[in-house]
Amino acid sequence: MPKGVSCSVANCTYWAQGNRCNADEIMIDIDNHASKPLDTEFAHEVLGEQHRDTAPESSATCCHTFKPKE
Repeated sequence: MPKGVSCSVANCTYWAQGNRCNADEIMIDIDNHASKPLDTEFAHEVLGEQHRDTAPESSATCCHTFKPKE
């Protein structure tokens, strides 16, 4: 479980009391990728072996770990 990860999205499946994240892993990406399929692998020929994304500020990022509580 991630240690020291705070989250205020109380309707997430992984939200725990005290604003703690209960997920085993957390996936964060830049907003430009928000609509991309996360279960698709891309060969390094397409993205380049050293492909890295950057975000100019935290508001340009998105947590893909979020899953609404049922």
